[in-house]
Amino acid sequence: MDASLIAIIALALVFDFINGFHDSANSIATVVSTRVLSPKQAVIWAAFFNFIAFLVFELHVANTIGKGIIDPAIVDRRIIVATLLGACAWDLLTWHWGLPTSSSHALIGGFMGAALVKVGTAALVWSGIIKTLVFMIAAPLLGLTLGLGLGVAVYRGFRRATPSRVDGIFRKGQLISAALYSLGHGGNDAQKTMGIIAVLLFSAGLLGPTFHVPLWVVLSCHAAMGLGTLFGGWRIVKTMGQKVAKLRPVDGFCAETGGAMTLYLATALGVPVSTTHTITGAIMGVGSLRRFTAVRWGVGGEIVMAWLMTIPASAAVSAASYWLLTLL
Repeated sequence: MDASLIAIIALALVFDFINGFHDSANSIATVVSTRVLSPKQAVIWAAFFNFIAFLVFELHVANTIGKGIIDPAIVDRRIIVATLLGACAWDLLTWHWGLPTSSSHALIGGFMGAALVKVGTAALVWSGIIKTLVFMIAAPLLGLTLGLGLGVAVYRGFRRATPSRVDGIFRKGQLISAALYSLGHGGNDAQKTMGIIAVLLFSAGLLGPTFHVPLWVVLSCHAAMGLGTLFGGWRIVKTMGQKVAKLRPVDGFCAETGGAMTLYLATALGVPVSTTHTITGAIMGVGSLRRFTAVRWGVGGEIVMAWLMTIPASAAVSAASYWLLTLL
C-alpha cells in the first residue's frame, strides 16, 4: 500500500470523524434537551454505541455504497478524493449554519458528481440511486409515523399515571432508546465510509477478485465515527433538540425508538438512509401529539430545503474537485 493510498484512506476517516461530529446531534439531541443526560454524558453514551454497532449489523449498506451507486470499475483515486472533498465541504458548511443535513447524501452526491465528470451517466448504478432517493422521502415519513404511533400508544397506556411517575419511568427509558438509536446510527452511517474505502482498495487490486470489506476497515470507521461523536456538533444539537419541538422524556423515548426502528429496517435492506432525516421526522411526529403548533414547522421547512440541496451541492463541489485534480 503506497503513501497516496494511505493518505486517501486517512481523508476518508477524517470524513467519518466529521460525520460523527456533524451527526452526533441525531443521537443526543433528544436526551440532552430533556435533561436526562448532560451533554458530556450523552456524547460518551452515543459514541460507545456508535462503535459497538459493528457487532450487530451486517455490511449491507457498505456493499451498496461500494458497488451500488456508481460502477466500481470506473473508480480511481481522484474520484474518491473528489467525493470526500465534496462531502466534507458540505458537512462543515451546514454544521456552521447549524442545519442537520445528511452526511450520507453528501457522500452519495459527491460520488455521483465525480463519476459524472469522468464518465457521464453511464457510470451511475440507477437501482441503488433510486432506492436511496425513495428512502430519502420514506425515512423521515416512516420516522414520523412510528414516532407518532408510539406516542399515541404510550400516552394512552399511561393516561392514568401521574406526570411525575411518567417522567420517572421515561427518564430511565430514554437511556435505552438513546442507546438503540445510537446503535442504528453507527450501524448505518459508519458503513458508508467503509464502502468508500473498500471500493478504493478494490480498484487498487488489494482485495482480490471479489469485493468485500476487511475487518480493519470496519473497526477503523466505527472508531472514527465514535471519536467524532465525542466532540459533538453543538450547533445542530440546539436546532434538533430545542428549535423543532420542545420534548419531555416520554417524547424523547418515542422519537428515538421510532427513529431506531426505521434505521434498523433500512440497514437490513442495505439502504444508506439519512439518520438526520429519520430522527427529525420522529421528533416532528411526537411533537405534534400535544398540538399541531407545538412543532415549529418553519424550522422544519429550513431543514427540508437544506436536505434538498445536499446531493446537488456536494455533487457540484465534488465535480469541480475532480476537474481540478485532472489538471494537476
